[in-house]
Parts: sequence; structure tokens; C-alpha cells
Amino acid sequence: MCGIVGIFDLRGTREINRSVLDCMNETQHHRGPDESGVHIEPGLGFGHKRLSIIDLSSGQQPLFNEDRSVVVTYNGEIYNYQELMPELTKLGHTFRTHCDTEVIVHAWEQWGEACVERFRGMFAFGVWDRNRKTLFLARDRLGIKPLYYALLPDGMFIFGSELKSLLAYPGVSREIDPHAVEEYFGYGYVPEPRTIYKQIFKLPPGHTIALRVGDTEVKTKEYWDVPFTPHAPMSAADAEHELIERLREAVKIRLVAEVPLGAFLSGGVDSSAVVAMMAGLMKEPVNTCSIAFNDPAFDESTYAAKVAAQYQTHHHTEMVDKDDYGLVDTLARLYDEPYADSSAIPTYRVCQLARKRVTVALSGDGGDENLAGYRRYRYAVMEDRVRTRIPRGLRKPVFGFLGKHYPKADWAPRVFRAKTTFESLARDSVEGYFHGVSFLSDQMRNKLFSDKFKRSLQGYHAIEVMRGHAARTKADDPLSLIQYLDFKTYLPGDILTKVDRASMAHALEVRVPLLDHKLVEWISGLPASLKLNGSEGKHIFKKALGPYLPDDILYRSKMGFAVPLANWFRGPLRQSVRDALLGPTLANTGIFNLDFVREMLDQHQSGRRDFSTPLWALLMFEAFLRNSGQSNIIGSVESAAIAA
Repeated sequence: MCGIVGIFDLRGTREINRSVLDCMNETQHHRGPDESGVHIEPGLGFGHKRLSIIDLSSGQQPLFNEDRSVVVTYNGEIYNYQELMPELTKLGHTFRTHCDTEVIVHAWEQWGEACVERFRGMFAFGVWDRNRKTLFLARDRLGIKPLYYALLPDGMFIFGSELKSLLAYPGVSREIDPHAVEEYFGYGYVPEPRTIYKQIFKLPPGHTIALRVGDTEVKTKEYWDVPFTPHAPMSAADAEHELIERLREAVKIRLVAEVPLGAFLSGGVDSSAVVAMMAGLMKEPVNTCSIAFNDPAFDESTYAAKVAAQYQTHHHTEMVDKDDYGLVDTLARLYDEPYADSSAIPTYRVCQLARKRVTVALSGDGGDENLAGYRRYRYAVMEDRVRTRIPRGLRKPVFGFLGKHYPKADWAPRVFRAKTTFESLARDSVEGYFHGVSFLSDQMRNKLFSDKFKRSLQGYHAIEVMRGHAARTKADDPLSLIQYLDFKTYLPGDILTKVDRASMAHALEVRVPLLDHKLVEWISGLPASLKLNGSEGKHIFKKALGPYLPDDILYRSKMGFAVPLANWFRGPLRQSVRDALLGPTLANTGIFNLDFVREMLDQHQSGRRDFSTPLWALLMFEAFLRNSGQSNIIGSVESAAIAA
């Protein structure tokens, strides 16, 4: 696992500033502390930071073909490289190393842009072909590895693994994108392809960019999408058997490494399934890591210990204080843009623990999106059944009225918290799902933003991200639709971003077998009823895992990596959160209505309402502004609003 950077002159052959390239590269030292390399030629510069995993002695980058006309800088793992090497050798290519990086170079020579269709793995890379005068960038199908880029007004194109590497380039604009702010407070992160900055973008998962000297714009091209193509009919037993075989194979190809390898083990279904498969494939005991909380309400370590005992793993657990709130500024610096998933705190800690024992860890990420494990899927499907039975002309006014006047009851059991359900039922499926997952509802964002800032949005709404994806999907049932939306938004924007930054902060490589694209394709073609059966998510997965895991692992209630935000803001962080949110940092942006911020604080801290989620989103936005280190960020959005 590595960090990559690049500079490309679209106008011709201007010299690349070596000190600038080195500075960009060095910002990502944490991603690859083992080795560093750069390549510069007229009009092009590549940089690379290496975390050595495979072919430790000869996998240095940037790496070239035989005549040095093609060069690559690459982050990730191509798991099928050992299959591609002999195929490319037969086609006349000569390999000087035994690493997967060189496969990319020769695959580009042989197949051009179609090379990505041959790769199985997680990756983000840049290839420069001097003969074709082409720079080619690619990101893996699910977005496991990140890639940022910007085309500057002077015709320079820059890219890197993290935002901070691009911000190190002189003259990159730090102007905040108002649409990104709207999206952040809608989703809790800034979804692809946008970033918080107007000038910088994320390459979406499953996309490539091909740039040639003389080009004046950047065009992205999609090479893969989640198909949701139904399989030929099969029995439940056959589907269960095939699911296990495909999972086992996805795990097996991720066990290749020349460094210590292990797994995260939370005690949940997904991580336990991965460990069970690993134990059956490895000769030595699996190294497993988990964290325990000193509050039983947040602690799953006993379940992790049970799975570890069953498979006789080398298990390591570390206690974390539930009041582990000292990472706010660390996270702001780590993510480079606002990011509001509070589970980033325990994720950071478990990566920190794992790195003490291993350099590569397998995780269970992706199981919930793949197999309908989130509770929200159950509620969304139930709501959609109601929508299909009541005409929209009747449903919208009736449920709209109920949603408006039904009291908000955060303190009550979910069955009595009908306000959100009524509000969702008044909307269509996409609107309803967005309403259910949004950090701040439409109504709350309308209250939170200042009038000047709302004018700068010019009517833009965060739901447009989901609407754009929904218009392109081939999913033809309500469950598949919302799974697809999560594959395109929540999975890359939240889950995979969280794991990439937390792991690479500790020079730890994380591999995700449940997001093997062949496995994802196959699962997407299963009937929805095999994923969500009544109120039970992951139905087929749990049935298939029956011989491998006990029922109290498979069928217990999902916990997740929660932290006690509500209590923090009423207790140990009571004054500091008030000082941060009502202080000059947010006030000077011109984005916010501070009267509403104060109202949320007062109601939350008095115990009348639970506003912990929006308050955390605001706290992380404030931390981003403070830690960005650029004085011109403050007030930039206000200036844009006034101009609008």
C-alpha cells in the first residue's frame, strides 16, 4: 500500500519543479514509510511512497517497461497478478520483478485503457506513455483506494492519493465549494466526485481518465458498475454453497504477502466470516485484533473472543476508554476535508492496535452493503411497500401533514418515533431514503444555513447526488435500488474513506474480501428475498455460515462502532463544544445561522432533544477549518454568497 502523486503539463513540455514534486510526495509519508521514489521528464513528474508488501527487494516505484517509455506510480494490490504475468510473458513482455506493479505497465502496453478490466484488486494508479503522449489514471471498481485530481488554469494537471498532496502544489485554490458544504451536511461526508474545494475532485470508483498533450479538459470514463443482473434460478442450498466458495476464494487471493498478516475481528458476522475462512486456508494461526470498550453498552469484545477461541487465533485485544474524544483535531488533519462519521475514532484505534502485530489486515467491510445488513434497509423496503399501495396524490398531503405535526420523540422506542417515517412516506423512494440517511434533514439544513449561503447554492440540493445515481442503475427492485445508492455514496464516501485514512495513518494495509468485484457482481444478482428476508438482513449469508459460526454470533443484534456522542456533549465536552461552535471560526465563514446552532446546543444539553449527530458534524467542520491552515478559507464562502 502506498501514496502516489503526479504533475502533468497539458500544454507541452514545461519543466517539472523537483522541489514541488518532493513536497507533494512527502505529505503522504505515512502511506509509505519504507521507500520513496520520483521520476521527472519534460512535462511529467511522478512521485511514490512505498509500504512494502510483495517483492520487498525489487518493487520500487515509479517503475518502467523495458525501454522506459512507459512508467507507473501505483497504490494498491492486483490480486490476480500471478495469473496475468505468464499471459503477458507469452505475448512478448519481459518481467524484471515479481511484483504486481510491473503487471500494470505491461498490461497497459498490451491492452491500453482496457487493461483495468483485467485487474482484480484494489488500486489507484497513473501510467505515462511517452510514445502515445498519454497520461492514464484509474481507480478500482468499488473505490477502496482513493485518487484526487485537479486541472489548474495554467494547464497543469495534478493528482494524488490524498487531498493534502494536491494542496501542497503552489497556487491551488482553497475556495470552498458551496455545493460540497450542502452535501457534507446532508451525508456527513462529501460524496464523489466533489471535494470540499471547488478546484479539486475525486475520481469516482470504477472510472478512468485519459489525458493527452493538448487536451483542455478532463473527461472521466466508467469501466464498471454493479450489475444487479439476475442469475438463472437456483435452490437456496446451492446459493448458500456457492456463496461460501466464492467468499473462500476471495479471501484466499488476499493472503499473499511477504509481511505479517492478520484480520480485524469485531465479533460481528462479517469479520467473523472472514476469520473463519482464513483459519481454513492458513497453516499457521490467524492473527486477530479487536478493541474493547470500558462500557458494556459499546463493547463487543466478548463475541470477538468467542470466535477467536473457536478458531484458535492469536488474538489481541486492547481496552479503549469510551470517552476517547481526544482525536478530533487528529481526524480533521487526517481526512483533509469535513468528515463526520464518529466511528472514525474506534477505527483509528483498532488500526493502531493491528499495526503493532501485522502490516496487512483483512476486514469485513462491505458485507452490509452487499447483503442488506443495515437496519435502514428493512425500514426503507417497508416504507416502499406502503408507497406502492397509496397513490402519491393522496400519500403526499396525508403523510406530509402527519410528518409536519407529529412530535419529535428522540427519547422514545423506535416504534413511537413515527415523525421520520411519515416524512419519508410523503416522498418518493429516493427522497425517502435520502431523508432516512441524511445527517441533517432538509428542514434542519434550511435552518442551519445563512440566507447569504443559501443564495450561493442557487437551489442546489444534496439529494441530486442520489438522483443522478438512481437514474443510471439497472436495479429493478426497491432493495437493490437503495443498495446501489449506498455502493455509490456511503460505501466509498464514508466506509472506505474511513478505513483507508485510519489504516494508512499507521502504515497498515487493509484488504476487503467482501468487496471483491466478482463476489459483488454475483451477490448483486441474487433475489432480494435471499438478502433481506422479512426483518432479517444477510439472510443467505447467515444460513450459509451456519456450519462455521454459532447462532449467538450470526443472529445477535448489530452494534457497530458507536461512540457516546450525546453524553460527551452533555458531559466532558459540554463547554468545549459550545466554545467551538459558537466561536469565531464558524461565525466568520458566513455559512451558518448561529442562532440555530445555539438553539441545538441548548436543547441537546438540557436533555430535551438529541442533536448529537448534527453537532458532531458541525464540530468536525469547525475542526477542518481550524486545521486547514489557510487564512483565506475563512470568509471565502461568504464572499461567494455575496457575489451570487
